[in-house]
Amino acid sequence: MAELKKIPILILRFDGECLKEFLASTQFEPEMINIFSQIEARSSSLRESIMMALEQLTVDHGLPPSSDSWVFDNIVDPALQIISVDQLEQPASEENFLKEFKKFICDIIKRLQEQPVIVAHTEKTFDGGGIRRLLSNKFELNKLLDLVWRDLQKESNVFSARRILQVALDRMATSADLPCYGTVDQVDTIVNEIFKLVDEKEISQLEQFKKIMTDILGNLMLQLEGNPISTSSNSVVHEPLTSPSTVLPSSSLSPQPEIE
Repeated sequence: MAELKKIPILILRFDGECLKEFLASTQFEPEMINIFSQIEARSSSLRESIMMALEQLTVDHGLPPSSDSWVFDNIVDPALQIISVDQLEQPASEENFLKEFKKFICDIIKRLQEQPVIVAHTEKTFDGGGIRRLLSNKFELNKLLDLVWRDLQKESNVFSARRILQVALDRMATSADLPCYGTVDQVDTIVNEIFKLVDEKEISQLEQFKKIMTDILGNLMLQLEGNPISTSSNSVVHEPLTSPSTVLPSSSLSPQPEIE
């Protein structure tokens, strides 16, 4: 069976400099006006508008993930408190939103300068290459399908053809360089469409199972080759960086050892 593919990790250091550059750039105001126009109808107060707008800013803007509890408690929430409660609970106009959001971001920059945040960043592209490699190795493919089929025979809770195929695809995910079902929405959408083309009759024979799974993998490969799907994740590193050599330059990316 194929080994787990290595995923490179990049370490990002957020010290406010990149966010400061974004705030001072000519892109800031038009981008925030555009964001406000999208959220205005859904927000009932300045507080909601600010938090919804913050969700639209990413690591590319110089902002660590605000969904992280430490970032929220130590950076975001204290910065929000520079705006009065009365103002936060009032409906937001575009002008007022821009003014207060700038103040909010300025305070976040100040806090990041005082307490830089380290984030582990990973990126992954599903382009069908792993499926092609698996399908081109008939021996490996057959061995894997045999193993998955044997495992499925032990599953007392797997009944429908669709469920059998879904479980089987998950068992083959590592070898085919695919995400497990339910982890990447865009890939799930493609898989669901492919499953609709499969006859829902009972799958009771190994050769029948092999043919269907091979067809599914081939279809999925073509879809991903035509439209690769990229994903990324960001995790705040909460452990202190004790070694001077691990302190990175401001707003930099640094390749780190890969994980299996």
